[in-house]
Amino acid sequence: MNPVIDIRALNFSYDSLPTLSGIDLQVNKGEFLGIVGPNAGGKSTLLKLILGLLQPQSGHVRVLGCSPRAACRLLGYVPQHPSFPRDFPITVEQVVLLGRLGVARNSTLKHLLFPERVSAADREVVHDALAEVEAGEVAKRQVGSLSGGQLQRVLLARALVGEPQILILDEPTANIDQRLEGEIFDLLEALNARLTILVVSHDIAFISRYVRRVACVNRTLVCHHTDAIDGVVIRELYGERMRMIAHAH
Repeated sequence: MNPVIDIRALNFSYDSLPTLSGIDLQVNKGEFLGIVGPNAGGKSTLLKLILGLLQPQSGHVRVLGCSPRAACRLLGYVPQHPSFPRDFPITVEQVVLLGRLGVARNSTLKHLLFPERVSAADREVVHDALAEVEAGEVAKRQVGSLSGGQLQRVLLARALVGEPQILILDEPTANIDQRLEGEIFDLLEALNARLTILVVSHDIAFISRYVRRVACVNRTLVCHHTDAIDGVVIRELYGERMRMIAHAH
């Protein structure tokens, strides 16, 4: 199979500080890949390289057969934190409409943020995306009034309205409780029927219930199938001082 993401011999440094070294990663269409590793291990940097927000010092990065920048409109991205202040005066519907920039006809900020200039087709896409993530009831609310779980659903809807082929999420459940974490990942599991998904998580045990493979990133990268992850792998990734805790569900 031709991978939809193909990374070979990638090296990246911030100034003189090596961050990623000799990275090889191939992701096939329809995969649900987890990305784990310690803080400052390079996980978010890897995502930014795939998204075309950073350029490697050396190596090869291809996304959907072309450069990351050329493929950016086919990528949906859900950041760990929103890129706007929580008290910014904008509704949920307007936040999601921003995901249509570059997709919708005549899609400029003035066309998307002023109700009289939003097309019926764009409204339908937004309505369907909010319904799919089970957030339709908050469409008219100010985004600053949302809970952490509601906000993550809205950011996911914003990524979906861009009609991506690959969905990339950076710790989407870092600031919500365990019950909501399960709901978000159940939703991602359903979306995986039509999308390739990469998700960064801090909880290797939890995401192993959902993903097929785990990419362990700590300056270098090693992929493991979830049934091969054990205490030895976790200690090698996070260090000797980690404790394993059983999660009862």
